[in-house]
Amino acid sequence: MEIEVTDKAVAWFKKELDLTDGEAVQFFVRYGGHGDFQTGFSLGVTKKDPEDPAVETTKDNIQFYIENKDIWYFDGKNFLVEYNEDREEIVYKHNN
Repeated sequence: MEIEVTDKAVAWFKKELDLTDGEAVQFFVRYGGHGDFQTGFSLGVTKKDPEDPAVETTKDNIQFYIENKDIWYFDGKNFLVEYNEDREEIVYKHNN
């Protein structure tokens, strides 16, 4: 499993979360909401240093990761984070 974050998505995270070089963004599982990976769950995001990362990637000096406790949500699928300019928000996609 891999995480890919597009350049426009990184720029959005830097602005919205007030990120500086060397900081980290965690994707975590929340109960409820609408998610594309598992019914009844959705993704949350927060600025936080990793404790037990299962998957991680660094782009433009920002680390993006998923903790081991949340890896089940992705069911082994690769995780793509994009910025939707029309909606002015982040969108998550997956592929095998």
